[in-house]
Amino acid sequence: MTQTVLVIGASRGIGLEFVRQYREAGWRVIATVRDDAGRERVQSLGAEPMRVDVADPASVSGLAWLLEGEKLEVALYVAGVIRRPPALTPPTREDFDAVMRTNVLGAMQALPQVAPHVAMAGGTLAFLSSAMSLIGSVPGSDSWLYRTSKAALNMAVAAAQHDYPGATLITLDPGWVQTDMGGEGAALTPEASVRGMRAVLAGVTPADRGRLLHHDGRRAAHW
Repeated sequence: MTQTVLVIGASRGIGLEFVRQYREAGWRVIATVRDDAGRERVQSLGAEPMRVDVADPASVSGLAWLLEGEKLEVALYVAGVIRRPPALTPPTREDFDAVMRTNVLGAMQALPQVAPHVAMAGGTLAFLSSAMSLIGSVPGSDSWLYRTSKAALNMAVAAAQHDYPGATLITLDPGWVQTDMGGEGAALTPEASVRGMRAVLAGVTPADRGRLLHHDGRRAAHW
C-alpha cells in the first residue's frame, strides 16, 4: 500500500528536497506551497500541491478541510524564517512578528488540524527545529530571536504530544544546511540532511515522543 507524506513548506530548500526524496522512494506526497512558482516545482516532482501560507492564520485554518479523509504516515512542518538581530538591541516588532508567526504560531495552528490525520495512520508528525534551540548549550547571542522561536516550538510539540496518543510528535534538527537560511558555507547539503532525517523518521519509537532528534540520529540529552 502506498504511504502518504504531507510536507508543509515545500516550495524550496529542505521542504522541496523532502518532496523529491519521498517521491523517489515511491511515496504519495502532498506539498503545501505559497505561490505559483512553488506549485510548479512540486508538481514537476509528481507531488500534489496545496496553497497554504503558514504566516496567515486564515490560510492555515483551511488545512483540515484540504486534508479531509486523508491518513498520513508522515507529516512535516518545514516552514521557517530567520532574522539575525543581535541581543544588544531589542528586536523590532516586524522581525518578531515575522519569526514568531511562521516558526511558532503557524506550527501551533497547523498541529491540531494535521495531527488527527497522522493519528489515523499511527504515524509521525515532525516539526523542523534546530540545535540552536538548546538552552543547555548556547555559545553566543547570535540569532537570539530565531533561537527563542525554536525553543518555543520544542515546548509546543512536547506539550501537544499528550493530546494525540495515536501519533508520535517530535521536533527535528536538520543540522547546518546549505539553503538560503544556512548559506553556502554550511556543512550539509539539503540532500544529506534530508536523507538523514528520513532515516531518523523511519526509526522513531514511542520513547521519542515530544523529543528533539538530530538529523544524524542523536537524541537531544537536554533542552
